[in-house]
Amino acid sequence: MNEKTVFDGLLIGWFVLAAAIFILLFFIAAPYGRHARRGWGYTVGNKLGWVLMEAPAPVLFAVFFVVGGNFTTITLAFLIVWEAHYFHRAFIYPFSLRGREKRMPLMVVSFGFIFNLMNGYLNGRYVFTFSGGYTTEWLTDPRFIVGILLFVAGYIINRQSDQILRNLREPGESGYKVANRGLYRWISCPNYFGELVIWFGWALATWSMAGLAFAVWTAANLIPRARTHHAWYKATFPDYPEARKALVPGLW
Repeated sequence: MNEKTVFDGLLIGWFVLAAAIFILLFFIAAPYGRHARRGWGYTVGNKLGWVLMEAPAPVLFAVFFVVGGNFTTITLAFLIVWEAHYFHRAFIYPFSLRGREKRMPLMVVSFGFIFNLMNGYLNGRYVFTFSGGYTTEWLTDPRFIVGILLFVAGYIINRQSDQILRNLREPGESGYKVANRGLYRWISCPNYFGELVIWFGWALATWSMAGLAFAVWTAANLIPRARTHHAWYKATFPDYPEARKALVPGLW
Protein backbone atom coordinates (compact mmCIF):
# COMPACT_ATOMS: atom_id res chain seq x y z
CA MET A 1 0.00 0.00 0.00
CA ASN A 2 1.56 3.30 -1.08
CA GLU A 3 1.06 6.74 0.42
CA LYS A 4 -1.37 7.90 -2.30
CA THR A 5 -3.71 5.01 -1.45
CA VAL A 6 -3.56 5.94 2.25
CA PHE A 7 -4.09 9.61 1.32
CA ASP A 8 -7.23 8.82 -0.69
CA GLY A 9 -8.60 6.66 2.13
CA LEU A 10 -8.02 9.39 4.69
CA LEU A 11 -9.69 11.93 2.43
CA ILE A 12 -12.85 9.83 2.09
CA GLY A 13 -12.91 9.19 5.81
CA TRP A 14 -12.45 12.90 6.48
CA PHE A 15 -15.61 13.74 4.52
CA VAL A 16 -17.60 11.07 6.37
CA LEU A 17 -16.37 12.26 9.77
CA ALA A 18 -17.26 15.87 8.89
CA ALA A 19 -20.86 14.82 8.29
CA ALA A 20 -21.01 13.05 11.65
CA ILE A 21 -19.48 16.02 13.51
CA PHE A 22 -21.90 18.41 11.79
CA ILE A 23 -24.86 16.50 13.24
CA LEU A 24 -23.27 16.07 16.67
CA LEU A 25 -22.51 19.79 17.10
CA PHE A 26 -26.19 20.67 16.80
CA PHE A 27 -26.67 18.82 20.09
CA ILE A 28 -23.39 19.51 21.92
CA ALA A 29 -21.71 22.92 21.98
CA ALA A 30 -17.92 22.64 22.05
CA PRO A 31 -17.00 23.70 25.64
CA TYR A 32 -14.71 26.69 25.10
CA GLY A 33 -15.14 30.45 24.92
CA ARG A 34 -18.57 31.62 26.04
CA HIS A 35 -19.75 28.02 26.08
CA ALA A 36 -17.05 26.80 28.48
CA ARG A 37 -18.32 24.58 31.27
CA ARG A 38 -17.06 22.05 33.75
CA GLY A 39 -17.02 18.32 33.27
CA TRP A 40 -14.69 18.07 30.26
CA GLY A 41 -11.50 17.09 32.07
CA TYR A 42 -8.16 18.82 32.49
CA THR A 43 -7.93 22.37 31.15
CA VAL A 44 -5.16 24.61 29.85
CA GLY A 45 -4.93 28.38 29.38
CA ASN A 46 -6.70 29.50 26.22
CA LYS A 47 -3.58 31.19 24.79
CA LEU A 48 -1.54 28.00 25.07
CA GLY A 49 -4.53 26.02 23.84
CA TRP A 50 -4.87 28.13 20.69
CA VAL A 51 -1.17 27.80 19.87
CA LEU A 52 -1.19 24.03 20.35
CA MET A 53 -4.35 23.61 18.27
CA GLU A 54 -3.38 25.79 15.33
CA ALA A 55 0.39 25.24 15.05
CA PRO A 56 0.27 21.95 13.07
CA ALA A 57 -1.37 23.64 10.06
CA PRO A 58 1.30 26.27 9.27
CA VAL A 59 4.20 24.01 10.26
CA LEU A 60 3.12 20.98 8.24
CA PHE A 61 2.16 23.03 5.19
CA ALA A 62 5.58 24.70 5.14
CA VAL A 63 7.32 21.33 5.56
CA PHE A 64 5.43 19.83 2.61
CA PHE A 65 6.28 22.87 0.51
CA VAL A 66 9.98 22.23 1.10
CA VAL A 67 9.76 18.44 0.79
CA GLY A 68 7.65 18.62 -2.36
CA GLY A 69 10.37 20.54 -4.18
CA ASN A 70 7.74 22.00 -6.51
CA PHE A 71 8.75 25.66 -6.29
CA THR A 72 6.59 27.57 -8.75
CA THR A 73 4.71 30.86 -8.71
CA ILE A 74 1.46 28.97 -8.04
CA THR A 75 2.75 26.87 -5.17
CA LEU A 76 4.41 29.94 -3.66
CA ALA A 77 1.09 31.80 -3.87
CA PHE A 78 -0.67 28.94 -2.09
CA LEU A 79 2.03 28.90 0.58
CA ILE A 80 1.73 32.65 1.15
CA VAL A 81 -2.06 32.78 1.55
CA TRP A 82 -2.17 29.67 3.75
CA GLU A 83 0.60 30.94 6.03
CA ALA A 84 -0.85 34.46 6.13
CA HIS A 85 -3.97 33.01 7.72
CA TYR A 86 -2.45 30.31 9.89
CA PHE A 87 0.67 32.07 11.15
CA HIS A 88 -1.60 34.80 12.46
CA ARG A 89 -4.12 32.31 13.85
CA ALA A 90 -1.51 30.20 15.64
CA PHE A 91 1.11 32.68 16.82
CA ILE A 92 -0.45 36.18 16.88
CA TYR A 93 -4.19 35.91 17.51
CA PRO A 94 -3.92 34.03 20.84
CA PHE A 95 -1.77 36.79 22.33
CA SER A 96 -4.12 39.55 21.15
CA LEU A 97 -6.98 38.26 23.31
CA ARG A 98 -8.02 40.73 25.99
CA GLY A 99 -9.40 40.14 29.42
CA ARG A 100 -8.80 37.54 32.10
CA GLU A 101 -7.23 34.41 30.66
CA LYS A 102 -9.77 31.64 30.33
CA ARG A 103 -9.32 27.89 30.30
CA MET A 104 -10.21 25.33 27.67
CA PRO A 105 -10.42 21.55 28.03
CA LEU A 106 -7.37 19.63 26.88
CA MET A 107 -9.85 17.40 25.03
CA VAL A 108 -10.89 20.36 22.84
CA VAL A 109 -7.24 21.26 22.26
CA SER A 110 -6.51 17.66 21.23
CA PHE A 111 -9.41 17.60 18.76
CA GLY A 112 -8.25 20.92 17.31
CA PHE A 113 -4.69 19.62 17.03
CA ILE A 114 -5.87 16.53 15.11
CA PHE A 115 -8.11 18.67 12.89
CA ASN A 116 -5.26 20.96 11.86
CA LEU A 117 -2.84 18.06 11.56
CA MET A 118 -5.15 16.36 9.07
CA ASN A 119 -5.92 19.48 7.09
CA GLY A 120 -2.24 20.45 6.99
CA TYR A 121 -1.34 16.99 5.72
CA LEU A 122 -4.16 16.59 3.18
CA ASN A 123 -3.80 20.05 1.69
CA GLY A 124 -0.02 20.33 1.88
CA ARG A 125 0.60 16.91 0.45
CA TYR A 126 -1.92 17.40 -2.34
CA VAL A 127 -0.90 20.91 -3.40
CA PHE A 128 2.85 20.27 -3.37
CA THR A 129 3.00 16.61 -4.41
CA PHE A 130 -0.11 14.70 -5.44
CA SER A 131 -1.55 17.48 -7.61
CA GLY A 132 1.16 16.79 -10.16
CA GLY A 133 1.95 20.48 -10.21
CA TYR A 134 0.02 23.58 -11.25
CA THR A 135 1.13 25.06 -14.56
CA THR A 136 1.70 28.78 -15.07
CA GLU A 137 -1.60 28.91 -16.99
CA TRP A 138 -3.40 28.27 -13.69
CA LEU A 139 -2.60 31.88 -12.74
CA THR A 140 -5.11 33.08 -15.34
CA ASP A 141 -7.70 30.36 -14.73
CA PRO A 142 -11.01 31.84 -13.47
CA ARG A 143 -11.12 29.21 -10.69
CA PHE A 144 -7.78 30.36 -9.31
CA ILE A 145 -8.55 34.07 -9.67
CA VAL A 146 -12.02 33.91 -8.10
CA GLY A 147 -10.80 31.49 -5.42
CA ILE A 148 -7.93 33.74 -4.34
CA LEU A 149 -10.20 36.80 -4.35
CA LEU A 150 -12.66 34.94 -2.11
CA PHE A 151 -9.82 33.87 0.17
CA VAL A 152 -8.59 37.46 0.53
CA ALA A 153 -12.13 38.82 1.04
CA GLY A 154 -12.82 36.20 3.71
CA TYR A 155 -9.50 36.91 5.38
CA ILE A 156 -10.30 40.62 5.61
CA ILE A 157 -13.79 39.95 6.98
CA ASN A 158 -12.42 37.47 9.51
CA ARG A 159 -9.64 39.76 10.74
CA GLN A 160 -11.85 42.84 10.87
CA SER A 161 -14.53 40.97 12.83
CA ASP A 162 -12.02 39.63 15.35
CA GLN A 163 -10.64 43.15 15.80
CA ILE A 164 -14.10 44.59 16.41
CA LEU A 165 -14.73 42.00 19.12
CA ARG A 166 -11.34 42.65 20.69
CA ASN A 167 -11.97 46.40 20.82
CA LEU A 168 -15.24 45.89 22.71
CA ARG A 169 -13.18 45.08 25.80
CA GLU A 170 -11.00 47.44 27.70
CA PRO A 171 -7.75 45.95 29.03
CA GLY A 172 -8.61 43.76 32.00
CA GLU A 173 -12.26 43.27 31.04
CA SER A 174 -13.48 39.73 30.42
CA GLY A 175 -17.23 40.00 29.88
CA TYR A 176 -19.15 39.85 26.59
CA LYS A 177 -20.77 42.78 24.79
CA VAL A 178 -22.84 43.20 21.65
CA ALA A 179 -20.94 44.45 18.59
CA ASN A 180 -22.69 46.83 16.20
CA ARG A 181 -20.01 47.59 13.62
CA GLY A 182 -19.03 45.94 10.35
CA LEU A 183 -21.00 42.84 9.44
CA TYR A 184 -22.09 42.54 13.07
CA ARG A 185 -24.89 44.93 12.08
CA TRP A 186 -26.47 42.05 10.14
CA ILE A 187 -25.13 38.77 11.57
CA SER A 188 -23.96 37.47 14.93
CA CYS A 189 -20.88 35.65 13.62
CA PRO A 190 -19.16 37.53 10.76
CA ASN A 191 -15.82 36.08 11.84
CA TYR A 192 -17.23 32.63 11.08
CA PHE A 193 -18.74 33.89 7.83
CA GLY A 194 -15.28 35.16 6.82
CA GLU A 195 -13.74 31.80 7.70
CA LEU A 196 -16.24 30.00 5.46
CA VAL A 197 -15.48 32.35 2.57
CA ILE A 198 -11.75 31.75 3.09
CA TRP A 199 -11.89 27.99 2.79
CA PHE A 200 -14.45 27.74 0.01
CA GLY A 201 -12.22 30.19 -1.84
CA TRP A 202 -9.28 27.90 -1.11
CA ALA A 203 -11.19 24.88 -2.42
CA LEU A 204 -11.91 26.74 -5.65
CA ALA A 205 -8.38 28.10 -6.07
CA THR A 206 -6.75 24.70 -5.54
CA TRP A 207 -9.59 22.87 -7.34
CA SER A 208 -9.00 19.89 -5.11
CA MET A 209 -10.92 17.40 -3.02
CA ALA A 210 -8.51 18.15 -0.16
CA GLY A 211 -9.48 21.82 -0.32
CA LEU A 212 -13.16 20.92 -0.52
CA ALA A 213 -12.80 18.63 2.50
CA PHE A 214 -11.40 21.54 4.49
CA ALA A 215 -14.27 23.80 3.40
CA VAL A 216 -16.84 21.12 4.29
CA TRP A 217 -15.22 20.63 7.71
CA THR A 218 -15.26 24.38 8.30
CA ALA A 219 -18.97 24.48 7.53
CA ALA A 220 -19.62 21.39 9.67
CA ASN A 221 -17.94 23.06 12.63
CA LEU A 222 -19.02 26.68 12.27
CA ILE A 223 -22.65 26.44 11.13
CA PRO A 224 -23.80 24.69 14.34
CA ARG A 225 -21.57 26.93 16.48
CA ALA A 226 -22.95 30.08 14.83
CA ARG A 227 -26.46 28.84 15.62
CA THR A 228 -25.44 28.27 19.27
CA HIS A 229 -23.76 31.70 19.47
CA HIS A 230 -26.83 33.41 18.02
CA ALA A 231 -29.15 31.71 20.52
CA TRP A 232 -26.77 32.64 23.37
CA TYR A 233 -26.77 36.33 22.35
CA LYS A 234 -30.57 36.41 22.17
CA ALA A 235 -30.90 34.72 25.57
CA THR A 236 -28.22 36.87 27.24
CA PHE A 237 -29.12 40.32 25.87
CA PRO A 238 -32.88 41.09 25.96
CA ASP A 239 -32.45 44.00 23.51
CA TYR A 240 -30.44 41.99 20.99
CA PRO A 241 -31.39 43.12 17.44
CA GLU A 242 -34.30 40.97 16.31
CA ALA A 243 -33.48 41.28 12.60
CA ARG A 244 -29.89 40.12 13.01
CA LYS A 245 -29.20 36.65 11.57
CA ALA A 246 -26.75 34.03 12.79
CA LEU A 247 -24.31 33.57 9.90
CA VAL A 248 -25.57 34.70 6.49
CA PRO A 249 -26.85 38.28 6.09
CA GLY A 250 -30.58 38.39 5.41
CA LEU A 251 -30.94 34.60 5.29
CA TRP A 252 -29.94 32.65 8.40
